[in-house]
Amino acid sequence: MMTTIQQILDFFESFAPLATAMDFDNCGLLVGDKDTPVSKVLVTLDITAEVVKEAKEKGCGLIISHHPVIFQPLRRMNSRSVPYLLAQAGIAAVCMHTNLDLSEKFGVNICLGQAAGLKEVCRAPEGECLFAGTLEETISVRELAQRVMQNLACSGLRYTEGRGTVRTVAVASGAGGSDIFAVAAIGADALITGEIKHHEINAANEYGIAVIDAGHFKSEDIVINPLIARLKEEFPSAEFTKCQTYSDKMKYLSSLSN
Repeated sequence: MMTTIQQILDFFESFAPLATAMDFDNCGLLVGDKDTPVSKVLVTLDITAEVVKEAKEKGCGLIISHHPVIFQPLRRMNSRSVPYLLAQAGIAAVCMHTNLDLSEKFGVNICLGQAAGLKEVCRAPEGECLFAGTLEETISVRELAQRVMQNLACSGLRYTEGRGTVRTVAVASGAGGSDIFAVAAIGADALITGEIKHHEINAANEYGIAVIDAGHFKSEDIVINPLIARLKEEFPSAEFTKCQTYSDKMKYLSSLSN
């Protein structure tokens, strides 16, 4: 029996309902029709022209992405515009963004926390998109940073020492640095995120909070493989594949040795 896009949307509703997305967001079926049957699906963090080309070459009728392919109102499109390319190729796009970030059953921050070795990861009482958990034992910030770098397959990352050791750790995937004040409010020793601004780093230093900045892409790409596994289990008749062409293409250059 063929899987339809509507069935996939219904599945997301079971753990990341669209109603839980933040007000500014644009989630759900953004290109295509909900009754369309699909046999091959490409799963990615972002949809670019290269991703559309890969989906077309693999015969995928749907791309599931984390970041919305249409975020702000479209004022114009040309033949290189990604929504245009999707429509031209007859490929639908389902985008699950902050609703997937905020999912307490299974979501980006849950996966990020688990990759850091946190136990009982749950949404924090403070912050917009903040989750927190505890390590099995107190470890050094450097050890935690090395663990994050390895488990997120980072080429490099930035970190600050804070008080030197950590036990309670907050996570805010993507551009989560603005939650540093909420991290202080819940008394966490460290924040793992994907983006943090200069003044937020200064605030973290004032509070003695360690910061691990793994990069936006790496802090969220951690959800893709577990999501594919869930989709495969729920829809065995469809083929779900991780995108191979998309990355943020960031490289790291350092004068410091390990």
